Amino acid sequence: MAHSFGGKWTQEKLEKVGQYLQTYSTALKNQSFKRVYVDAFAGTGYIQFKERDESPTLFPEFQESEFQDFVSGSAQIALNVNPPFDQYIFIEKDTNRFSELENLKVSFPHLANQILPQSSDANDFLQAFCQTDWSNKRAVVFLDPYSMQVKWETIEAIAKTQAIDLWILFPLGVAVNRLLKKDGNISQSVKQRLDEMFGTEEWFNEFFKPKEIRTLFDTETGFEKTANLDSISDYFNQRLKSVFEGVAKNPLKLYNSKNNPLYLLCFAVGNPNPKANGLALKFANHILQMR
Repeated sequence: MAHSFGGKWTQEKLEKVGQYLQTYSTALKNQSFKRVYVDAFAGTGYIQFKERDESPTLFPEFQESEFQDFVSGSAQIALNVNPPFDQYIFIEKDTNRFSELENLKVSFPHLANQILPQSSDANDFLQAFCQTDWSNKRAVVFLDPYSMQVKWETIEAIAKTQAIDLWILFPLGVAVNRLLKKDGNISQSVKQRLDEMFGTEEWFNEFFKPKEIRTLFDTETGFEKTANLDSISDYFNQRLKSVFEGVAKNPLKLYNSKNNPLYLLCFAVGNPNPKANGLALKFANHILQMR
């Protein structure tokens, strides 16, 4: 059974990542490194775009009527790359989706021994995975969460390997911008989630400024939101630059059919070698610019 989700923006992100995977695998085919692909929110492997659901929803942009057919999910796209990766790690915490992922071994029998589905929390698995020996392997990791599941310590662990190229979908409009209330009155639980995602509490000072508020009897100090979609995007990209050797300069905003920005597709490379770093960024920047 396919995973129902998304619209044209979903297809666009998958095409971008797929193009990079093909370029990456071709470029490294004669290298001695073991090539690993990791999909941290793999779903079922397939995606079905569903018809509009008229029932109320918190995020109406997910109710798209643009498609009603099956397309390859990120797992399928990665498995179709030629030359293939030496290992495919698909992480999915949901038990029903995980059971569907295991069927990929049947769909790709020639790669069955290389496909390693993992029923695990993505953050926990990746942090442990990043602590393994990287002297003889390289990887591309795709972090494609529904919302704010990715923790900064996971991103930091990926960067520390200096051997992983990262594609990450940042929940720009679908979560972060919505949670940044105009008056800065954000609950402690939401602040904690944003702290975990950005890896710092400094985001508040970046996105809000003090403001004097006149009351009936006195003047109080409150806050006013100064952030917009561009400044939030720039801030997250700068956070990536603080831990990675190189970061794509032009992350891609992904929009729904109503032209509302949902996510920001970002790329970062951990390899400190200037030549390898430069090539990876060249490929990624080119792919991100293509429309």
